[in-house]
Amino acid sequence: MPSWNQLLAELEGHQQDPAAANNWLKYAQIQWIDSLSQVRGGRHVIFYASGFLQKPHAAPFFLQINPEDINGFMSAMHGMDWSKGLTLLLHTPGGITNATETIVEYLHQKFTDIEVIIPAYAMSAGTMISLASNRLIMGRQSQLGPIDPQMPLGGRSASARAIVDQFDQAKSEIIQDVRTAAVWAPALQTLGPALLREAKDALHYGEEMVARWLAKRHFHHRPDAVIKSAAVANYFNRSENHKSHGRRIDRDEARAQGLDVTDLEIDQNLQDIVLTNYHLATLAFEKTPCVKFILSNTGNIWVKNMNF
Repeated sequence: MPSWNQLLAELEGHQQDPAAANNWLKYAQIQWIDSLSQVRGGRHVIFYASGFLQKPHAAPFFLQINPEDINGFMSAMHGMDWSKGLTLLLHTPGGITNATETIVEYLHQKFTDIEVIIPAYAMSAGTMISLASNRLIMGRQSQLGPIDPQMPLGGRSASARAIVDQFDQAKSEIIQDVRTAAVWAPALQTLGPALLREAKDALHYGEEMVARWLAKRHFHHRPDAVIKSAAVANYFNRSENHKSHGRRIDRDEARAQGLDVTDLEIDQNLQDIVLTNYHLATLAFEKTPCVKFILSNTGNIWVKNMNF
C-alpha cells in the first residue's frame, strides 16, 4: 500500500495540470473506498471527513457536523442496497447535536448493521455517531471524546456541564454563607438564568439520545441493555470524568466501558486500506478548496468547498 509521501508525490506529478490532479485524486479516493468495501465483505462504505486539521482557519460551522450534512448523506447513499450493511469511516471534530440526531436516525432507518472505523478522530458529536453503531474499529492513534454539549457564551463555547456545576457551586456556597453572594454576583449575572435551563436540557437531551442508540444497536444483545446503555452514555457525558471536552478517549478506555472495539492492526490489509483512505483525505484538504466531503463506494460524492 502507498505511504502518504508516495501519494503526495503521485499527486504532485499532475500539478502542472490542475484538472488532471483533481481527477487523479477523485478516482484514487473512489478506488480505495471500493477496496475498503471489498475487504469488508461487500458492505457499503461511506467516508465522512472534515478538514478541521488542515483548515483550522475555516469557519467552524463548515468544518463541523451541521444540518446541511444530511443532504450529503442522502446524495452519497443514493441507489444503495440497504441489506448489505454499512461501514462508516469517520473523521470529524464533532458539531451540532440536532444535526447528529438527524444523521443517525436516517442511517438507522436504512441499515440494520452499522460499523464505524475511526482512522484518527471522531470527537464530540462524532463520538455520538460512533456510539450509535453496532461495533467500532480503532487503531492505536484513534480517539473518541466526551459528548457533553458546548454552549455559546460571550463569543466562545463553554461546557454545558461546567455551567451547571458553576451554578450548583454558587448555590451551595451562598446557602452556607450568604456573604458569598456578593462574590458570585458578577459571574452569575453574565450567565443568566435561561442559560442554566438550556444547559441542563442540552445535557439531558444528548445523554438520553446516546443511551437510546446504545440500547438499540451496540448493546441490543444484552439483557441489561437499557441499564448498561444509560451508564455508558453518562460516562461519556460527565465532564468530571474527563476534565476537558477535547480529552482523548482511546480504544482501551472505550473497551473498559463495555464497548465492542476491534483493533485495526489485527488485519494488516484493512489497516493499510483505511490509512490510505485517510491519507488521500488529508491531501484533498491540503491541496484543494475542499473543507468536507462525504464519499461512498458507489462513486457518489458530496463536497463542500470554500475559497480563502
